Formats: sequence, structure tokens, C-alpha cells
Amino acid sequence: MANDFNAHDLDSSLALELAQHEIKGAVHWFNLDRRVFLKLLGGGVLICLAGPQSLAQESGTSARTGHELPHDLSSWLHIAGDGKITVYTGKVEMGQNIRTSLAQQVAEELRVGIDSVNLVMGDTDLTPFDMGTFGSRTTPTMAPQLRAAAAAARELLIDLSAEHWKVERASLALSDALAAADGKIINPKTCESIAYGELTGGKELVKVVNHDAALTPATEWKIAGASAAKIHGREFVTGEHQYTSDMHRPGMLYGKILRPAGFGATLASVNTAKAETLPGIVVVHDGDFVGVSAPDPQRAQEALDAIKAEWKVPPQQPSDATLFDYLKKNVETSEAGRKRESGSVEQALAAAEVKLTQTYTIDYIAHVPLEPRAALAEWNAGKLTVWTGTQRPFSVRDQLAETLRIPPGKVRVIVPDTGSAYGGKHTGEVAVEAARLAKAAGKPVKVVWTREEEFTWAYFRPAGVIEVQSGAQKDGTLVAWEFHNYNSGPAAIATPYKVPNHRTEYHAAVEEPLRQGSYRGLAATANHFARESHMDELAHAVGMDPLKFRLKNLADPRLRAVFEAAAEKFGWEHQKSSAQRGFGIAGGFEKGGYVATCAEIEMLPAQNRGAQNLDTQNVRIVKVVEAFECGAVVNPNGLRNQISGAIVQAIGGALFERIRFANGKVINAHLNQYRVPRFADAPEIEVVLVDRKDLPSAGAGETPIVGLAPAVANAIFAATGKRIRSMPMMRQEPAKG
Repeated sequence: MANDFNAHDLDSSLALELAQHEIKGAVHWFNLDRRVFLKLLGGGVLICLAGPQSLAQESGTSARTGHELPHDLSSWLHIAGDGKITVYTGKVEMGQNIRTSLAQQVAEELRVGIDSVNLVMGDTDLTPFDMGTFGSRTTPTMAPQLRAAAAAARELLIDLSAEHWKVERASLALSDALAAADGKIINPKTCESIAYGELTGGKELVKVVNHDAALTPATEWKIAGASAAKIHGREFVTGEHQYTSDMHRPGMLYGKILRPAGFGATLASVNTAKAETLPGIVVVHDGDFVGVSAPDPQRAQEALDAIKAEWKVPPQQPSDATLFDYLKKNVETSEAGRKRESGSVEQALAAAEVKLTQTYTIDYIAHVPLEPRAALAEWNAGKLTVWTGTQRPFSVRDQLAETLRIPPGKVRVIVPDTGSAYGGKHTGEVAVEAARLAKAAGKPVKVVWTREEEFTWAYFRPAGVIEVQSGAQKDGTLVAWEFHNYNSGPAAIATPYKVPNHRTEYHAAVEEPLRQGSYRGLAATANHFARESHMDELAHAVGMDPLKFRLKNLADPRLRAVFEAAAEKFGWEHQKSSAQRGFGIAGGFEKGGYVATCAEIEMLPAQNRGAQNLDTQNVRIVKVVEAFECGAVVNPNGLRNQISGAIVQAIGGALFERIRFANGKVINAHLNQYRVPRFADAPEIEVVLVDRKDLPSAGAGETPIVGLAPAVANAIFAATGKRIRSMPMMRQEPAKG
């Protein structure tokens, strides 16, 4: 997973370039299966969207097939005879509500109600190739593509209506121009109208769109820009929605996998004889892969328990007791492209009136998705279909094809709307497991990971050590900044503050102690925690208010705006900390989003917080105000929900989430051992949306998580005078070994 993490933890342009090299290949989407699907929809208009070369290179076949990359990035839009609109995207719905926001933007350009738009998402046989749903890229990349397709469809429908009425569009006066509204084309001169379905019925037309159709500016949005209820929300609330773990196929079996005795273990010997005698059991042994399938989960577990295996487990170093020393001492020697600097940090530090050097640490944490990994695999006439919750269906398709040694065109991956991922479902291990068992059994097989498997065999958010050295003048002017990140990643590593002499450097570990990968916000959370904690320390060192210190050293007007908006809503200038109550502030930007977070905390007596003690800080977060700006807001309530959810999730990593490990094993692999935020931990949350309709919309799934931890740490210092430089802040003793 190190390659996956490094690719997606860089800035957007470099991440795109690296991700292209990671793609194993993709068959061209314009194939027989899609044409059959279109016929089932009953004819209509098909829109093919031509993209610029940079976008085109995300798509199509790879070098593995020997084909050139196609010059088009294709996105489909179908208008059926009954006026229903079907839109296709390789993006997937993981709980971030992009199904709704994308539908809003298509509806806006087509001048129809959102109920008329249906999105087919994440189906490798039906949707255009897509690298995956990550990096807050859906809104800034997929939304413009679908808007362009919808706008092109609108113009084509107007052309068709002009033909129908035998009028020349170019000759019409502005007041007589044909217009789209409410799913119809209207002729204002004759007061006639014709529905989209009447124009498309019985026809199958193809149009290449060159991004020349005018898009509706955000200032004129009527459907986009307004709050819309979550599409299929009732099904989720009532339990009608079928997650992968709920799905069933005729004759389906249930699979279980024999797991190693420790990280890096190899299978020395295995005896499956007893399991094979059990009725209805199919045992698979292929190298180190051992699994069973059975008519129900209970019998599958019984069969797994009957297998006797011996594992060769290599010596494991380090444990979490020695983790941070290990990360500092075991880094790659080649740092090409990972260092950025300007001016002379050494000279500026020598002349600085105030100097500060500190170290911050970040532990491994787990994703803890609401829905554990699950996959249902079915073979039919040599073709494999897998239903699974993954952020990267095309990558999982290729992973399946490579593992099973079949062409990618013989694999179909379908992603039902999934119960969260947070960056944790990029890979397709569970899909491969289900497919291998299904092939051996000759029947569909479903594999659902247990919570313990999730905690142990999924990848984690990387741990890290961050060293910061800085210098400032007594008037608060920042003059020197040196920032070294060991292992946790380079996302948002650059400081947004004005400093003429700076050096930032990311040091990748030679070998990560645990399997690590993408997590919501990537390393932006770690880097913001260190940077904003350090800025707070500097502010106190020069005797300035933390907000005023930041604003003095800030040139970016967008970041300044969210700081000022959050501070005003929070009443920052009127808040006075005491021994029992503290107030903190932090902010930053990443992936096109600007965030500022104010936190109010209360210090509690030790007996009110169970096992924790005053040395580890007994903290209750009372209130959080977060201001956020990501350009033009598409769905205000949806965005507020994303921000509120990110704040609650951030509480865990800030205060108590931590993977503990020793001797090659995770030792807190259950929810009764691994603390996640509870209802009692949720503070009062106020969200301030800074809606910039003059700017393109950016993604908001990740950046809102980064401000909470440093704001809380700064509030703890304001109350107690104790500076906590570790995440989580309420730490238990490290594991032994």
C-alpha cells in the first residue's frame, strides 16, 4: 500500500501523474454490454463527452494492452422516451452524498427536476473508466464533465426542437429564442412546447461534445446551490437499501479465510482433512491462501476452526513502544523531489529574536468504516461479477483479472452505495477472496470481514514524526520555518503563512512497521496538527493573540476570510480561558478547501473519564465552530453534514484513537479496546459556510477534518499551560515488546 499512499498523498497534479502509472489497464467502455443496456432503456439520446488531453489520459486502455491512450474522456448521458435521464459515472457513493450533488448539477443544466435524474455509478461494464473516488476530486473533476454533457444534451434537444418546428435558431430574436425548462423545449413565439422524451423517442443519436455549450453560472443556479434531500435517503433510513453484506444470490455460499498468525507470516504446514469431511463445505488451499465456503456463516466458521495450520512468523520490530524512534532512524536516503526551500533558514534563525524547536508525533489509526469490507462473487459462463464496496472499481477489476489470470473484459465490478470508506477501501482483497472461493465452489460466495479482520488486515492511516524549527521577531513577524515529516506523508506539508526563509521535507520510511495507506485527509491532518500547534506556540512565545499572530503572517485572502468568519461566529475576542475551560483556534487549506476551526474545551476531574488520568488530560470538547470555503456551494445541507461528520470523526484521532501493536500483532483489534467517538463525545457544532459563487466548486470530503485536533490542543494549553504534541492526546501506555 505504500505506493498507493504516496501517489495520492501528493498535490493534485502529481497525484494524477503517479496514479496513471499505477493503472493496470482498462478495456474501452464503448462495448456490446453498454449497447444492450441502452436498448433496455428504450432508445433516446446518447451523449459522448470529449475532454482535453490531460483528462483523456486518465481513461481507456493502458500500455499493458499495447493500445494508445484514447483522446476522449467519455461520459454518458441517456434521455429515454419517457423523459427519464440516466447519467453514468465511474465515481461511487460512499456516504459523501455525491449521488445527490452530481444529480443536482445535471438537473441544473438540463432544466429538469432532480427526480428525473438517475445516476448509474461504479459499474465497470456500464460506466466510463474512472481512477477512483478519492482526493476530494469528484466535485472539481466529475461534476464539470457531467455538467458539460448535460449542457450539450440541452443544446442538442433545442436543435431537435428547431428541426421539429422548422425554425432557424440563428435567425430567432432573443425574445423568441427556444429555451429548455421543466423537461421541455419551449417556443415562446408560438407558446408551443415539446417534452424531451417526445424529441428522443425511438432515436439513438450520438453527439461529440467539445465543451462549447454554455454552463449555467453559479449566480443563476436554481437546483444546484440549494439544499436537496439525499437521494434514496428513505431506503437508507428504513433499512431497505441493500449493502453488499445484505445481498443474496441463488445458491449462495458464505466464505471465511484462514488468517496468518502475524504480520508477514508464511504458511509452514496446513491440514484441512477434518474440514473437508464436514457436509456442504468447500475448502480451498492455494499457496498461503486457505479458505472455506459453506451454506451459512456458522458452518463456515466451524470448518475454519477445524483447519490446523502452522505459520512461520518473522521477528517483528518495532512495537508501538519504539515506533517513533524507528520512523526517525529508518528513512529512505534518496529524497529527490521531497524537499522545498527558499532563502536561508540558518541565517534567519540566527537573526531571529524568538526561536522554537519542537517535535510532534502521530499514531497509526484505523478507518473503522460502518460497513466492514464485503464482497459477493459469481461466475457465469467464464465471466466474473463481483459486488463490493470499493472506492476504485476499475482498479479492483484489474486486480481480480491479474490474480485470476483472465482478461479484464471478463470481470465486472459493481459498487452498491457503501457504508463509508474514509480512504480505506482502495484495494480489493475481499473481492479476490470471494472470487477465489466462488470459482472453487462453482457457486456464488459472499465474504464479509469481521471487525477484528478490519482492524488487523486492512491498512492504517500512517504514523509519523514531525519536527518543526521556527524563528520570529518580537513584533510577531515570522522569519524562518523548517518542517520535517517522517513517514506520515506530504499532503498539506507547505505552510500557508508568509515566511521568506523556509524548508519543508518529507522523509519516507524504508519499510513501514504496519501496512499503511490513504485515510480521510491523508497526511493533511498530521501536518496541520503540527503546524497549527507550533504557530500557537510561537504566538504565545512572542506574546500575541493566536488569531492576530496568524493574520499578521497571512497573505491568502481566502484563508483569512475563513479565520475571520469562524472567529466572529465563535466570539473569539470575548473568550477568556481559565483552568477549567480553554479556547483554541486553527486553520489551513488543502485540495481547494479553506478551513478555520475554533474549539472550546472543558477540563474534567479524573474520575469522570474512566481509565484516563490528569497527566493524559481529561478533556471534553464543549463546542466547535468551523468555517469552510470550497468555492460555489452545490448542496448547503449536504456540505454541512460533511463538515459536521468530519469534525466528529476528527475527535477520535485527536483524543483517543490509536492502533497498538507488538510481536507482529495488533493488540486492540476490537471496538471494546479501540475507542471511537461516542454520542457523549459529540460537542455542539456550528458550521459557517463561506459560499464563493465566483469560484469553481471544490471537494469537501476531506479538508474539514484537519482543523479540530490542533484547535483542541491549543485550547488545552490555554486552560492548563500544558502543551500536548501527540495524536492522540489522551494516550495510554505503549505496548511492551
